[in-house]
Amino acid sequence: MPKLWNETIEAHRSQVREAILDAAGALASDRGLRGVTMSQIAERAGIGRATLYKYFSDVETILRTWHVRRIDGHLRELAAVRDGVGTPGERLAAVLTSYAHIARQSRGHDRELVTFLHPDEQVVHAHNQLRELIGQLVEEGVRSGDLRHDMPAAELATYSLHALGAAAEAGDDAGIARLVALTMGALTSRP
Repeated sequence: MPKLWNETIEAHRSQVREAILDAAGALASDRGLRGVTMSQIAERAGIGRATLYKYFSDVETILRTWHVRRIDGHLRELAAVRDGVGTPGERLAAVLTSYAHIARQSRGHDRELVTFLHPDEQVVHAHNQLRELIGQLVEEGVRSGDLRHDMPAAELATYSLHALGAAAEAGDDAGIARLVALTMGALTSRP
């Protein structure tokens, strides 16, 4: 019985923590970084302030934790796409398309919030993981003959990420498709 009790308590704690992060993320998106208070987060999460302080000491810590959770989710999503079916070139195009959609989703974020969240070393680590994920697909594509072989895979991966940074300004899915097609064209063209 104690094991089941402990599992139940841990599940509840996890649910509360997730509710806190969801509430903070929604408030930050709606009101910007400076428009979020601990009281608002507690109210939106449906908990008391005392309970909130048992989990997190301040708004900044909550928002950083929320951001890391989002990044981890994006990386898992992209890894699942990478591990899908198809040739290396097809899987690369699918990963780049998913990445472009993620970039477009982030375009409306409050600039102050983005500046606050992005200098974090965890973001740098996640970006390196993303570059590695794309680099692996590029290497597979080079070996299979799907992609150009005159440049190092790491450079092609970095190029792809920077090129698809433009997706943040894409107005619709058709714009993303054009950017991905342009990027894939550059990766497949032969010298």
